[in-house]
Amino acid sequence: MGKTNFLLMIFLLICSNNFAQQKAFNVNNIQLQELQRLNERKIIRVPDILNYKTLKCDFHMHTVFSDGSVWPTVRVEEAWREGLDAIAITDHIERQPSKEHIGGDKNSSYEIAEKLAKELEIILIRAGEVTRSMPPGHLNTIFLKDVNILVQDEPINALKAAKENGAFIMWNHPGWKAQQPDTCLWMDMHQELYEQGLINGIEVFNEKEWYPIALDWCLEKDLAPIANSDIHGVAEYYYDYSKFFRPMTLVFAEDNTQQSIKEALDNARSVAFFANILAGKEEYLKEIFLQSVKIRKLGSFRDAERYEITNNSDIPFIMEGITSLELKPNSSALFIVEEKDKNDYMMIKNLITGSTKCLEISFSELW
Repeated sequence: MGKTNFLLMIFLLICSNNFAQQKAFNVNNIQLQELQRLNERKIIRVPDILNYKTLKCDFHMHTVFSDGSVWPTVRVEEAWREGLDAIAITDHIERQPSKEHIGGDKNSSYEIAEKLAKELEIILIRAGEVTRSMPPGHLNTIFLKDVNILVQDEPINALKAAKENGAFIMWNHPGWKAQQPDTCLWMDMHQELYEQGLINGIEVFNEKEWYPIALDWCLEKDLAPIANSDIHGVAEYYYDYSKFFRPMTLVFAEDNTQQSIKEALDNARSVAFFANILAGKEEYLKEIFLQSVKIRKLGSFRDAERYEITNNSDIPFIMEGITSLELKPNSSALFIVEEKDKNDYMMIKNLITGSTKCLEISFSELW
């Protein structure tokens, strides 16, 4: 017998002996824990700003209690895994194709998910979606006490009932091609709803669609810019998490409570975060950038100065101007600034302050 075959035989004998010993201990049930996926939670590093907590939220999602394909507790589990702080399950009021199979009422998805949300410390907001033709289109009503009050023949009556019930109301996917195939318009009815306090925020991003003009509306009218997933299936099946976080709204709240989230949204303290883009008011985007990056001078380089800039957040920053670079999350980069350029501005191309504008920041503001 060759040496190789002898060693192989010894190895097989050892393996079979170990297996036999294992079987001797338990021949009824051997647990193969290595097959099970770990319960791991993403930690999304976005700085707190202006003495507020930055909360990561998704206010638009569906379950089998409307036209989604998952049980309500799945939405809570996804939120925990994917690093969210707060969610609203916004099942359609007018559409529930599975009703004959599952029963329940408009509060059922919230009530089923509530216990797990408390255990996982996910803020679960009671909500529903008013789903009508354009105008007004689809509107989410969140922070409700009773979703059943949305069952109304006229959409404006549903929205008025929601407001009386304590709701924050957002206009969903204003540029959705199924309802606005050729454009994205603010219609007369939306103006009426806005003047009556029945539109408080707008989705500038929904699922995979980005509506830059809707950001302008938010900024002009002091409405909260919102980014939501509007997820119907399993979130992980839809989004490529190897490249991006799921879409979310960053809310700048006094503390980690439902009441503080509503107060922040009522005062338009939010930023839409999607596909490594942040869209919102300049003051909030500038603070996020300044709290995320640190810069230090390393020394002279010919007739210029060499600097190191470090990004301590999970947001990449695409910079053009004094220097052009993509500052990746949790990394540092070197760049050189000549004396004559020190009063110039940098553009942060993925921090969007208007439909055709991005954040501009002077070099001196980095110090």
